[in-house]
Amino acid sequence: MSKELSTRAANYSEWYNELVEKADLAQHSAVKGCMVIKPYGYAIWEKMQQALDKMFKDTGHVNAYFPLFVPKSLFEAEETNAEGFAKECAVVTHYRLKSDPNNKGKLIVDPDAKLTEELIVRPTSEAIIWSTYKGWIQSYRDLPILINQWANVVRWEMRTRLFLRTAEFLWQEGHTAHETKAEAIAETEKMLHVYADFAENWMAMPVLKGIKTANERFAGADETYCIEALMQDGKALQAGTSHFLGQNFAKAFDVKFANKEGKQEYVWATSWGVSTRLMGALIMSHSDDKGLVLPPKLAPFQVVIVPIYKGEEQLAQISEVVFRMKKAMEAKGISVKYDDRDNQRPGWKFAEYELKGVPVRIAIGGRDLENGTVELARRDTMEKETLQQAGIEDKVAQLLEQIQDNLYQKALALREAKTTTVDTYEEFKSVLEGKTGFVLAHWDGTSETEKKIKEETKATIRCIPLNNKQETGTCIYSGKPSTQRVVFAKAY
Repeated sequence: MSKELSTRAANYSEWYNELVEKADLAQHSAVKGCMVIKPYGYAIWEKMQQALDKMFKDTGHVNAYFPLFVPKSLFEAEETNAEGFAKECAVVTHYRLKSDPNNKGKLIVDPDAKLTEELIVRPTSEAIIWSTYKGWIQSYRDLPILINQWANVVRWEMRTRLFLRTAEFLWQEGHTAHETKAEAIAETEKMLHVYADFAENWMAMPVLKGIKTANERFAGADETYCIEALMQDGKALQAGTSHFLGQNFAKAFDVKFANKEGKQEYVWATSWGVSTRLMGALIMSHSDDKGLVLPPKLAPFQVVIVPIYKGEEQLAQISEVVFRMKKAMEAKGISVKYDDRDNQRPGWKFAEYELKGVPVRIAIGGRDLENGTVELARRDTMEKETLQQAGIEDKVAQLLEQIQDNLYQKALALREAKTTTVDTYEEFKSVLEGKTGFVLAHWDGTSETEKKIKEETKATIRCIPLNNKQETGTCIYSGKPSTQRVVFAKAY
């Protein structure tokens, strides 16, 4: 397969699809709408998991696991949530197949194996988890419950794109139970800040923190908090959500507790999650026409060393030097791959690692052996320099920090350049069609206006920023009074 990619300028969507497959991140599967995450892609997801999992545990959460299947009666218990996900549900009706008597070698659903109650393949787990919590919670002493699970979910999407929108995807979902409303809201906000911390300090992806409008709110939530990122093509991507569920699920599943005065109260709830959609965000935030550009903190390996040699004797001499350098770098916590395969030329390897976004590449050849040097190339800027082998581990450690920061600053500069304040609907439409990006505009606060704008422009309110500046103005669409600007964009 050719490593040449479509360019972002020519066709951003095609560039993205080609990059995901050619960089060995994922591929379409035999199951329509589902993907196979390949080892290199999964290694990045594992890095994300490890970082997030530590953040969750550092904030007092523990992991558990709940069933994939949700009895239909439980799924229906919280009506708003059920209605919100109904169109995306996969439903299990039978539990057995049998041989087709009219077509040897084929199987048919056994009509005698019909389930007494249909099972929903979880699109989200609030129903099964809150039906479980009912048996766990009797007293205020049983609270809070701070649980996260790493799982797969199914949402039957008709139009799919690898990582961004697939029928089955991987995610984590936190589900917490609290004694008071204030405690639940604090939890919701805390987890939003955890997500923002991860996005900015690990993914090198700046995000806006805010609250969703009622139209965009999670089904069954009283309030949905979100982090919104801007991709290179000027479209927004919802990178994570944290929901204040109020007492909606507690009431649906009759989850009560005896408070300190002995009175029965309904429990307060939150849920929060991020998914493999973050892989898509990572790709689109930093990558270029040569391939992936990975922030060092999430790269499966941060440094690749490629030998350039003539004959086995010279390879052995180079390898001796490389192993010393590799050991010194690994002692500093740097992950290193030494690619001494003899079935590909160095130039082919260089292109391969550029495509895969390895942050730092080191080449060492015969002349370097004589001079005690190496050639070092950084993936983010494509700059090269010749350095001494001695102390290379310190130089690389510093460089990885610089790359991590440079990627964040570059993404932040792009977001700032593509954030526009407008005062009229004509300006609004012009920016969306030309410049793209985040558009800050006055909105009258009504769902009707929000829907009309979406119908006419395909732009949605991405969020009402936290601690948003209050200013008097008029709605760009209706001309009615407005007290603040909100963030609009076209989105994935």
